[in-house]
Amino acid sequence: MKTTLKFTLLLFLSLFVFQACQDNDDTIVTAPANIEIQDFIWNGLNQYYLWQTDVPNLSDDRFASETEYNTFLKGYPVPEDLFNALRVSPTIDRFSWIVDDYLVLEQALGGISKNDGVDFGLSYKPGSTSEIFGYVRYIIPNSDASGKDIKRGDMFTAINGTQLTISNYQSLLALESYTLNLADYNGSTIVVNGKSVALTKTVLAENPIYINTVIESGSHKIGYLMYNGFYAAYDTELNDAFASLKSQGITDLVLDLRYNSGGSVLTATRLASMITGQFTGQIFAKQQWNSKINAYFETENPDALNNLFTDKIGTTAINSLNLSTVYVLTSKSTASASELVINGLKSHINVVQIGDVTTGKNVGSVTLYDSPTFGTENRNPNHRYAMQPIVLKIVNSAGFGDYYNGLTPTFEQKETISTFGVLGSTSEPLLNTAISKITGTAKMAKQIPGKEFDYFKDSKSISGLRNQMYLKEAPEGLLKALK
Repeated sequence: MKTTLKFTLLLFLSLFVFQACQDNDDTIVTAPANIEIQDFIWNGLNQYYLWQTDVPNLSDDRFASETEYNTFLKGYPVPEDLFNALRVSPTIDRFSWIVDDYLVLEQALGGISKNDGVDFGLSYKPGSTSEIFGYVRYIIPNSDASGKDIKRGDMFTAINGTQLTISNYQSLLALESYTLNLADYNGSTIVVNGKSVALTKTVLAENPIYINTVIESGSHKIGYLMYNGFYAAYDTELNDAFASLKSQGITDLVLDLRYNSGGSVLTATRLASMITGQFTGQIFAKQQWNSKINAYFETENPDALNNLFTDKIGTTAINSLNLSTVYVLTSKSTASASELVINGLKSHINVVQIGDVTTGKNVGSVTLYDSPTFGTENRNPNHRYAMQPIVLKIVNSAGFGDYYNGLTPTFEQKETISTFGVLGSTSEPLLNTAISKITGTAKMAKQIPGKEFDYFKDSKSISGLRNQMYLKEAPEGLLKALK
């Protein structure tokens, strides 16, 4: 079979990703065409998968010959089946993904998707374990939905007249065009109300900076930033948003991550650096890879495992606020890179978390392509498969990263549909609580208890592509093999 892939690693600023290639002195065995995708999957996971040593079929000495190896791969004619068979238990690995078109994956990681503009949550209907309903969390600007009669807080229980269930929601919501059948809560269950909205998906780029404003309350000038995705393409806009807050002399910051399911580790590091500024060059987070990769780092370059606070984006200075306390709004949808920011900052400043317990995604991924280095260059032209496997765990500078069950808020306050409020309004329940904690006035709007529904999923986690914490390949990074 193929000689075990060897690798070396490079560090590019605070972002680094490594990829593998075979020793040039070895004879490269090309897999038969009918299993070339399977060959790519096995080799990529053998090299990088975080739990590689826990999967017997990924062991370096699993196969005695190339024939045995090929026979094993041929037993999985569907590539996705092999990928899933090589993962550890779904209760351990909840977030690894494979796609048959890396263009879609790349767009999704950058905030671009086929989207009608409705960001929604899904919950179980009262008393049911199979029927679900949706509720609108926010509408993306310049989308099809932004020009339709649909708004935050609206509910829907069916699509094209078909009741949503845990077995059909993916196929129904995947349609290019559909009609949402709107509904109301009648005090005991969710029922259609006769209203509907026809929606069509278009290729949509979502700017993650949804709201950026300053709220004055007594002697406090409170910056409020609702940030909905760690998309590196918008880092300059994020830096500009902080420049605006800084120029207005804010004294406090409320960072709203309740609908932010994550994204780029580099962007998370930059955001943390914008909130602070007094820790440049210090450790923001530490990365832990599988045993093979950690062994290399520990011997050759242990410092390369650290993500450091920075003061620049490229050559542009970061607009830092130098805060010692930050208020963060969270929900069950707050995941991955959002949790990284919270956990990473906790070992440096006071983080006041308000809302619900977060998702609990303390692991990160990298995009692997079918190429000699698993990078973007010289990709196999015969297919567009790519993997987004979990390859690392991230802890903060104090070594803490065990939040598999989520990060517990300082002040627990679950968001309910009936008490949603207007995002950015000082009376919106979660923001109002943050303002009261900042000012110490306790002049909070009266919190009216709302009906709590059992959470199921949300629009960003359905496909798995928009709730990743990921590292991206440095474009100039070609790696040589270890001898």
